[in-house]
Amino acid sequence: MPSDDFFFADFACLVILATKLHKMHTTHELTVEHSHAPYRLDHYLAEHIPTLSRSRLQSLVKDGHITLNGAAAKQNIKLRTGDKIVVIEPAAVASETLAEDIPLDILYEDDDLIVVNKPPGLVVHPAVGHLTGTLVNALLHHCKSLSGIGGVERPGIVHRLDKETSGCLVAAKNDHSHHHLAEQFAGREITKIYLALVAGRLTKKTGSIKEPIGRHRVNRQKMAINDEGRPAHTDWRVIREISGTTLVECTLHTGRTHQIRVHLKHLGFPILGDEVYGKRGPYERHLLHAWKLGFAHPRDGRRLDFTAGLPEDFKKAGVESV
Repeated sequence: MPSDDFFFADFACLVILATKLHKMHTTHELTVEHSHAPYRLDHYLAEHIPTLSRSRLQSLVKDGHITLNGAAAKQNIKLRTGDKIVVIEPAAVASETLAEDIPLDILYEDDDLIVVNKPPGLVVHPAVGHLTGTLVNALLHHCKSLSGIGGVERPGIVHRLDKETSGCLVAAKNDHSHHHLAEQFAGREITKIYLALVAGRLTKKTGSIKEPIGRHRVNRQKMAINDEGRPAHTDWRVIREISGTTLVECTLHTGRTHQIRVHLKHLGFPILGDEVYGKRGPYERHLLHAWKLGFAHPRDGRRLDFTAGLPEDFKKAGVESV
């Protein structure tokens, strides 16, 4: 039978550990200015704390780590001028995600970050139904360390690509890099250029679409042009026409979920193979490729630009070069 001393020693260790974790947390204190009211709490926080993803903010609200005027906050509450918001960001918990020896097409790597050419079909981070075999699993095997700002499920991940989307993706190896890269994404300072192969021939050679995107009102698994959605801006230009299809270059100025897919569908030219916003047809995935990615290095500010080569399925569809 363990002695009382054992239990007291064990309890003391827990107190010391809790104290250390408490000291490691990050606190954000914000006061709502007149220009920002009325404003939904989750939208306001996503704009003012770019290092925290929307899902992470939702989790913090749910767990009671965000208060509004001293009381537990709700994410959809409307803010008023003078409201006081406190966000307590707990220290990152060590990831329990398994490291897996999955091949990576590395475009660039240093002590602060890694840029990869993600193949189609590879899920970026573990989630229900995809606990293993993800890009995060591969990164944990390849890198000695990754940042913990994204939470347990996706260490190092600053942005994401859909499972079927291929191309350039950057991951941070430390919190400093994660913060700086996240700020560049939030400030729209990142160059993000995609290639999309669409059905039909566009009547114009260039264009710009600025239509807000939000959840589909009926099918919550889809996104749609929605007046209550968030602003979304995509510039596009035709590269070439190929046997009744068109290769389109899309430049993202915002980063909404499914943005290019929704905007091209809205124009009447869904991406080939997109069974959510068009139809699958003979293709194994939607033909969307994150072609170019550019940003300032978080450590020294030098410009970095990357290009991911054409995937094989684009070539099979008739796109031999760009």
